[in-house]
Amino acid sequence: MKFFADTAEIAEIRELAATGLLDGVTTNPSLIAKAGRNFIEAVREICELVEGPVSAEVAATDEETMLAEARKLAAIAENVAIKVPLTWAGLKTCRTLSQDGIMVNVTLCFSANQALLAAKAGAAFVSPFVGRMDDVGEDGMALIRDIRTIFDNYPDLGTEVLAASIRHPRHITEAALAGADVATVPPSVLKQIVNHPLTDKGLAQFLADWKKTGQSIL
Repeated sequence: MKFFADTAEIAEIRELAATGLLDGVTTNPSLIAKAGRNFIEAVREICELVEGPVSAEVAATDEETMLAEARKLAAIAENVAIKVPLTWAGLKTCRTLSQDGIMVNVTLCFSANQALLAAKAGAAFVSPFVGRMDDVGEDGMALIRDIRTIFDNYPDLGTEVLAASIRHPRHITEAALAGADVATVPPSVLKQIVNHPLTDKGLAQFLADWKKTGQSIL
């Protein structure tokens, strides 16, 4: 499973990119507002740090303006993926852009039928929001499993399932088990998954035993 960082904070992206474990980045208007950055400049800088897809979201809701915004964003770098909402206008925009060879991430997906429409419109990624589903008492991971099953039934659909609205490490495990192609994760959650108390305990024991030997490798 690929890991995308869900952030617009340049320092966080730079740190994660240096590990070689980061496959892409997703941004949205809320993350841009939180970062307090100029949108175009932030996307350009992120694209320079990350080789994989960088999702940049249009702000318009009508097809004509979406397309104009999308083309401006796509011109920033070759690895920009245009993010559009799962609306009729968004799907039509997705179709046009995908036919022109531009990656599209269809976001705000909350049903398997919506995901199927996005795939048929040519989306490179569809983003089911598992955390927000859980918030309203529905099973976000069941949605991932349903979409995975449908897409596997039709191999000609090339759309990747991007598990979004990830809230905690268990979500990452469950998304991988459900067959998500990508998890887009806040940097704080991505860093949590390296930690385990038994790892810390084992390392402390090894270091203590090594000290007793009185040896040095260097």
